[in-house]
Formats: sequence, structure tokens, C-alpha cells
Amino acid sequence: MSALVTRAEPWVFRTLLGLPPWLVRRLAGRPVVVDGQRLDPETQWVLRLERLAGEPPVASLPIPEGRAALRRQSRLVGGRQPIGETRDLAVPTPAGPMPARLYVPRAQVAAAGSPAAEPAGPLLVFVHGGGMIYGDLDSHDAVCRLLAERADTRVLSLDYRLAPEHRFPAAVDDVWTGYQWAVQHAEQLGADPGRVAVGGDSAGGMLAAIVANRAAAEGVDCVFQLLVYPATDFHEKSASRRTFGTGFYLTHEFMDLAENSYLAPEDDRRDPLISVLHQEKVPEGLAPALVVTAGFDPLRDEGEAYARKLADAGVQVEQRRYPGFIHGFLNVVGVGRANRAAVAEIAAKLKGALHP
Repeated sequence: MSALVTRAEPWVFRTLLGLPPWLVRRLAGRPVVVDGQRLDPETQWVLRLERLAGEPPVASLPIPEGRAALRRQSRLVGGRQPIGETRDLAVPTPAGPMPARLYVPRAQVAAAGSPAAEPAGPLLVFVHGGGMIYGDLDSHDAVCRLLAERADTRVLSLDYRLAPEHRFPAAVDDVWTGYQWAVQHAEQLGADPGRVAVGGDSAGGMLAAIVANRAAAEGVDCVFQLLVYPATDFHEKSASRRTFGTGFYLTHEFMDLAENSYLAPEDDRRDPLISVLHQEKVPEGLAPALVVTAGFDPLRDEGEAYARKLADAGVQVEQRRYPGFIHGFLNVVGVGRANRAAVAEIAAKLKGALHP
């Protein structure tokens, strides 16, 4: 999609995704049905536009160029989302300051200092996806803004160290340190320290799940976990990895590059800090979870397997599959209709969990 940015103005792309639904269905091509699911027409249209633009797969580029391409793509599909206030921060870690960004919804900015202001509300610590090799504060800026506004919740996004410069367990260490810092400094962030949650997408969903488990095991407050198409299993390849690893955005090549960049050959793929699905026992007191998957996503089956594992252990879990979508739909909040509506629904569920 980044080629569209250089060949045409972003508004052209937004216009193409804003066409009437009947026209989008016609332009997208013949319906795609796999595993009893029909690909969403808007998603199919985006994939076709990507092919028409000659967009090279991110994984085919040198990693620095791939990072820039992914950032451009995210900005294109994310659009300009309103927010009350953002504040860039530096979270201290043993490896040095970690960049972070705080999002404050407009309603809370307007109420600040008012005699009628409500008590401090919840905080979501957000962990971006990108296979542990891509992604940053800007790649997930749009979705953090939307989640903050729609869930009426402050969001703290963490910019953890990436591979291959920093291999496992650097990302795990950074995110755990950042989460603990957020709990300890919640009041300074304008939030209630007893209402801190964690969430993320893809690799970030994996890291968020690890944080939630560790918080429960070590007695650190965590009230909720939002896991959007999380990677949970680097040991076994699920049926959905085999079925959807080509042609639906997240590819075998991308997943292999991510794994080989993040993990060393000697790293045990069954380590629960790598494959959270393989932890032997779910810790007592684990936070309730919303586990979101996409029907045409290679990570679908392992995300749903993890949801079942939590439910079998007595954890309060809601598992929601969006059958017509692909990996990455969480970022598509600035163009089209279907993806944005799904993310708005996720935000509403988050609000319901954090504002009971």
C-alpha cells in the first residue's frame, strides 16, 4: 500500500475504500470463500489495490526499509483520528529509556480541573504488533487514539526494543518493566492504579498475554487483557497457518523472518515466554480476557486455542472471531467501513470491561 502514497495522494485511496458497498463488491472480484468463510469485500478490495499498486511484501525488503513501509501503510489506513491529548514519555528500564506515548480522551481533557470531574479512570497499557521486528509508536497511533476515545480510557503505548538488534527476551523484559512502571505511576498518568489493563495485537498480543500471566503470578494489579489476534505458539504450526499463509497479508515469509530475527536456533519454542500457549499452568487470579481473531489470519487457530486454554482454567474469557477479516485489521480505522466498525465494537467491549 505504500506505493499508493508515492503514486497518488492518500485521499485517492480513501476515496476508493469509500465507494458504495455494491461497487466495492463488484471491484473486489469474485467472492473468496475458504474454510467456510467469505472474505470481507472491503478487505478483498484492499488486497487487490495492493497488488495493482505493485506493493512489495514488507518481508521482502531490508528490515529498515520494511519498517518504514509498514509505518507508511499504517498511516495510510489509520487516517487522522481525534484525541484529546497525547504526551510522549520515557519509561526507565535497565536497558535505557523506553519511548512511550500517553493518549488522553477528549472527555477527560474537557473535565480536567472541573469541580464535577469524576475520579481517575482506567489505563490500558498497549503493546504494538509487528512480529517483534516492526512497529513503533507511530505505526499504531491511530488505533490507540480510537481505543482511548471510544473506550473513554487512557492508553499508554510502549515502544519496546525490536529484533534483530535486540533478540529474545529483550521485548519481554521491556514490556514487563513498562507495565510495572505504569502501575506504579498510574496516578501521575491520571489513572487509577487499581484499574490498569494490558493489551496488544499480534506480537503485541503475545507480549500482553505474557505480562498478564506474570502480573497474576507476581501479585501485580492487572484488571483486564485485550488480546487481538495474538501469536501464542512458535512450537507447532496450526491448520490456519498452513491455510492462510499466502495471499492474505500475513505470509509464511513474514512469520519466518520474524521468528528467525527474534529467536536464536537454540531458544526453546515451548518456553512460555515465547509460546504462551505452552505454559503448563494458568496462574491463579489471571485477569479476564477478550481474545479477538480474524477468519483469514494464519494466527487464528492458536489465538482461539489460547482462549480455550484460559476458559478451561476458569478464567473469564470472551472469544470473538471476525470471520471475513485478515491479520492487521485493527489498524484499518481511517478508511472503509467494515474494519472501523469492528474496531469500534472491540473498543466498546473494552469500555464495558473497564467501566463496569
